[in-house]
Amino acid sequence: KIQHMESIIKEKEIAEDEGEKAILVGSDTKESLEELRELTKACDIPVLDMMYQSRSKIDPAFYIGKGKVLEIASLRQSKRANLIIFDDELSGSQVRNLESAIGAKVIDRTTLILEIFARRARSKESKIQVELAQLKYRLGRLQGLGTVLSRTGGGIGTRGPGEKKLETDRRHIK
Repeated sequence: KIQHMESIIKEKEIAEDEGEKAILVGSDTKESLEELRELTKACDIPVLDMMYQSRSKIDPAFYIGKGKVLEIASLRQSKRANLIIFDDELSGSQVRNLESAIGAKVIDRTTLILEIFARRARSKESKIQVELAQLKYRLGRLQGLGTVLSRTGGGIGTRGPGEKKLETDRRHIK
């Protein structure tokens, strides 16, 4: 068990040292996936592979099918990718479920686009506008964080005992 833990730690250290390397996942059209590749290049993130799955119905837990999730997890490990970028907008719970199942950071197209704006913002005003857009986008994804949303203790700066982490995060963003 210790060897398994050491290999996980070593893998994460290697991934951090080498910077972000992405696998792209799409379900709309292959042209849209190519556009996502160009957006990823704009962030100077190398694309290691691209996966496409045509689905008639979106899986509410993972967005894609469970078999495809396992395939992505295996590909991520073999290619040593540390970032999975989805071509469509994901819910907060889908992102968390995918990150847990795949073992890598998962973002969607909107998050990537906001990151491009953040990297290219030069003036103080534009940086603030991008940060505001990022916070507004994150606000809608705070719901359903599971155990992370457990109640916090009372204290200075909170609204008393029993305030949920979700409530403090929302106040911070607003």
